[in-house]
Amino acid sequence: MKVAVVIESGAKKSFARAIDWPGWARSGKTPDLALEALEASASRYAVVAENAGEPFDPDGYEVVDEVSGGGGTDFGVPSVVTDLDRRPTDRADANRLVRLVDAAWRTLDHVTAAAPAELRKGPRGGGRDRDKMVAHVIEAEGAYAREMGVSPKKQPDPTDPAAVDLMRSAMLDVLREPSDGTPLAGRKWTARYAAGRIAWHALDHAWEMDDRTEPA
Repeated sequence: MKVAVVIESGAKKSFARAIDWPGWARSGKTPDLALEALEASASRYAVVAENAGEPFDPDGYEVVDEVSGGGGTDFGVPSVVTDLDRRPTDRADANRLVRLVDAAWRTLDHVTAAAPAELRKGPRGGGRDRDKMVAHVIEAEGAYAREMGVSPKKQPDPTDPAAVDLMRSAMLDVLREPSDGTPLAGRKWTARYAAGRIAWHALDHAWEMDDRTEPA
């Protein structure tokens, strides 16, 4: 399969997003480096696709759109809702988004279960340890949920799996509904963009956690 890629470029950083594969997005200092990073992560994303029951056999990459990013891009977040993110989703599309987002969450859970509490420090001696990283992801998801029109009564406690599952189930329920491509809840994010952003954040930290786990 040819992978359709959107390049989002800021002043200091670029992202390459596999637009039809929620969560598969990598960054680099330049568009070319971002695309190289995306290609290098294909084997990692293959695990996500397999867990979602989606056939996955990349055979080349095609840049189908290039958009200008902003401060969010340079901060390290794929932030632009593109025209391709505004495509409608029918029932089959919506269910596929749900399976892939859920698989991204399960990937994070699997990596977290195998990681030590204290992770190897980053190149500059920084980086969150395991529990703080998971808490960060769940805190961000509380904001994502609100962006999708889901309003949890309170931010889920990261140590309360039932509360986290309840919020995530509500988010999946939103994605599960077919969409005409307009923003969710009258805000900014479309269903396709929301799926991509949620899955990307979970996988970005899952893969970081994996990279910073000391070998046994």
